[in-house]
Amino acid sequence: MPRRRRKSFWDVFDEFFEDIFEDIDREFRDWMKRMERFEELAEEFGERRVFGPYVYGFSITIGPDGKPIIKEFGNVRRIAGRPKISEEREPLVDIIEDKDTITIVAEVPGVSKEDIDVKIKGRTLIISAASGDRKYYKEVELPTDVKPETAKASYRNGVLEVKVEKAEKETEEGFKIKIE
Repeated sequence: MPRRRRKSFWDVFDEFFEDIFEDIDREFRDWMKRMERFEELAEEFGERRVFGPYVYGFSITIGPDGKPIIKEFGNVRRIAGRPKISEEREPLVDIIEDKDTITIVAEVPGVSKEDIDVKIKGRTLIISAASGDRKYYKEVELPTDVKPETAKASYRNGVLEVKVEKAEKETEEGFKIKIE
């Protein structure tokens, strides 16, 4: 008679994550079927539009309070339960706050530094870039007021880094930042 394995406390987590990944896989396959049907209908009516590339991803980090922070990036967004594809990709952005400065790191591969436009307006950092079929746009809400005139930006290997000093007073007009 074969011996039965005793269930462990950790088996609950294995089943939980297995269910989550099965749900994600099922939803992705349903979405792809809908896209294929949409393309078939477009061909039937003589209109064919090229979509893509589809870029979607997410980053999960643990915040200082111990709670997970999930950030999405790419050009696919879910609006009212349906996927919406935009021409501009949203880059993955990290904000690192020190005692006196804020550092914003954004991934914008495939463009040159001349194609990137970075501005600060109030407590918002605006990143936009366009080069051929690569287009990026992101408005980053800064955690505190900053001194826009102290901002320095650098771009190497597809990574944009903007450092700016903290301030007590918010500025009203926008401030353009030169990329080194």
